[in-house]
Amino acid sequence: MFLSDFQKKLAANQALFIGESTAFRSAVLLPLVEHEGKWHVVFEVRALTMRKQPGDISFPGGRIDPEDASPMVTALRETKEELGIDPKTVNVLGALSPYIASPSFVVYPFVAVCDYREIIRSYNKDEVEEVFSIPLTWLLSHEPELHEVPFEPAPLPDFPFERIFNGQQYEWGKRSQDEWFYNYGDYTVWGLTARILKHFIELIK
Repeated sequence: MFLSDFQKKLAANQALFIGESTAFRSAVLLPLVEHEGKWHVVFEVRALTMRKQPGDISFPGGRIDPEDASPMVTALRETKEELGIDPKTVNVLGALSPYIASPSFVVYPFVAVCDYREIIRSYNKDEVEEVFSIPLTWLLSHEPELHEVPFEPAPLPDFPFERIFNGQQYEWGKRSQDEWFYNYGDYTVWGLTARILKHFIELIK
């Protein structure tokens, strides 16, 4: 009997990964616009007065609040706050695969068609320094630069080495993180934004 109970609970498990329920969860919107007869991807430069990541290039988005009905609701709410776009004028095309940076940080990206004129007219200058766009044709024809960032585990002094095989001589696995750079004119898109952008470009190719 208990096995059937287990089966029901496993079937009801909707978590994307272990730790999702306690992770820092955020959602972003990748805005597509028609501009000068071509399709473009819109980016924002975070205001220089922002406490976190001033001057960084990003997509609109932010933390998922407990009262948000879904990550998509968060993405639309944050887009309205940052770019001034009425969610009713946004045509959400769909979701990209979530980006799981670590068991404690996950981002849910969405792709949507927006009105570029509305963005230019309404973006929130308290949070956004400027907005710009990159033609989709350029993104499809240019490969981003790849730079690797190595990481090496460094256990804290109170780590219980005496409980593991080989103790202080335990061989920790080393890893590196790929960082992608899209260099367009005076703008460089990198980090999380470039990772999501690259996934989108590869998907539509």
